Amino acid sequence: MSKTPIKQLNASATDFERQLDALLAWESVSDHAVADTVAKILAEVKSQGDEALLRYTNQFDRLGASSMAELVIPKARLQEALSRISEEQRQALEVAAERVRRYHEHQKQESWSFTEADGTVLGQQVTAMERVGLYVPGGKASYPSSVLMNAMPAKVAGVDEVVMVVPTPDGEVNEMVFAAAAIADVDTVITVGGAQAVAALAYGTETVPKVDKIVGPGNIFVATAKRAVFGTVAIDMIAGPSEILVVCDGKTNPDWIAMDLFSQAEHDEQAQSILVCPDADFLAQVQDSVDRLLPTLAREAIARQSLTERGAFILVKDLAQAIEVSNRIAPEHLELSVEDPEALLPQVRHAGAIFMGRHTAEAIGDYCAGPNHVLPTSGTARFSSPLGVYDFQKRSSIINCSPQGASELGKVASVLARGESLEAHARSAEYRIKD
Repeated sequence: MSKTPIKQLNASATDFERQLDALLAWESVSDHAVADTVAKILAEVKSQGDEALLRYTNQFDRLGASSMAELVIPKARLQEALSRISEEQRQALEVAAERVRRYHEHQKQESWSFTEADGTVLGQQVTAMERVGLYVPGGKASYPSSVLMNAMPAKVAGVDEVVMVVPTPDGEVNEMVFAAAAIADVDTVITVGGAQAVAALAYGTETVPKVDKIVGPGNIFVATAKRAVFGTVAIDMIAGPSEILVVCDGKTNPDWIAMDLFSQAEHDEQAQSILVCPDADFLAQVQDSVDRLLPTLAREAIARQSLTERGAFILVKDLAQAIEVSNRIAPEHLELSVEDPEALLPQVRHAGAIFMGRHTAEAIGDYCAGPNHVLPTSGTARFSSPLGVYDFQKRSSIINCSPQGASELGKVASVLARGESLEAHARSAEYRIKD
C-alpha cells in the first residue's frame, strides 16, 4: 500500500503563516495567451453575431452545423430527455429540484416602505432581472446539478427568461443536463459553449438574446471571458478550484473523513482538501484511510495529485485554534465534524457553506440538501456569499417627498450642495422650500 505524501503542518509552528500562504497560493485567470484568444473571440462575436458564434462553435466543438437554428433545442426535446433517463435518475433530479426550490423560497426579498411624520415616503422596490444566462459545461464533464443550482433561484426570484448555453463537443449530449433544464423550466437552451457563448450572452446575436447576468461554471476560457465582459453584464463570480476544510475532533470514523477529502480532490488536480484536528494520532489514522481507500477511486490519479500538491493535514492545539485556522483560510466548504458543532458555529466568520456534525457530508450539499452549491472559493468567502435568489433581484430606492418634507430637506440639501459648489443642485432643492 503506497503512502500518499500529504503535507503536514503545525499551527503552533513559528513559520506556520508562511507555510499556509504557500499551501493556499493559486494562480487565478492570468494566462496572457488565453486572454488574447478570448479577446479576439469576444470582439468577433460582438461585431459579427451569429456568423462568428457558429464558426467558433463548429471549430471548437467539432460540429458541422450550417445555421444557428440547428443549435436551438426545442422544448419538446428537453421533455424527451426526461423519458430517456432512468426513472431513478428522474426521481433524484425532481427531489433535488424541489428541495432547492423550497430552500430558495426563503431568500425572496420583498419591497418595503415607511412614512415619516410629515408624510414623506421612503422605501425600496425589489424587482427581478429580466433575462439571465446560465453557462453549463458540456460533453463528458456535464453537471445536471449545476442546472438546478443556477436556474432554480433565478426562477424563484421571478426572472422573466433563463437562457441556458451548453456545448455539445462532437455532438455529445448529456440527457440528464437536458432533463434538468426541463425540470427547472429553463426557457431557452442553445448548444454553444466556450468564450463565444459568453460573448453571445453578453452582447447578443441574431439568435442568442443579450442577458443581464451570466452565471455558471466553466473552464479557463469561460472564466476569462466572464471577467472580460463584466460591466457589460453582471456575473456571479470567477470561481477557483473546489475546496474543502474539515475540522474534526478526532472522534469521527477516519474512513468517512478520508472520503470527504476525496470528494473535493477528485474534481481536478488543483482542488484543495485540508483536515484540521487537535489529535495527532487521528491524523495518522486518516492518513492510513487515505492510503487504503485512494486506490479504490475511479479518479485515483486526479485525487492523488490534488492531495499531494495541494492537500494538507494541520495539527492544532484545540478546536478554538482550528476555527482560527479555518477563518484564516475562508474555505468554500467547511465541515464541522465534531460532537457539538453548534458550539463552534458562532466563531465561524468566513465559509461558503458550513456542514454541521459527523453525518453531514459535503457531497449532500452538492446535490440535494437545498442550499446552493455555487460558493465563493480562493478565500473570497471573506466578502462573498453563495449564489441565491438575491443575486437575481435588484433594488431601487423609493423617495416621495411631501410638500413639508421637500421644504425641510431642501434646506439641508441647499447647504450641502453650495458647500460642494453645485449651484444647480442647490437651486433645484431651494425651489421646493416654502416661504
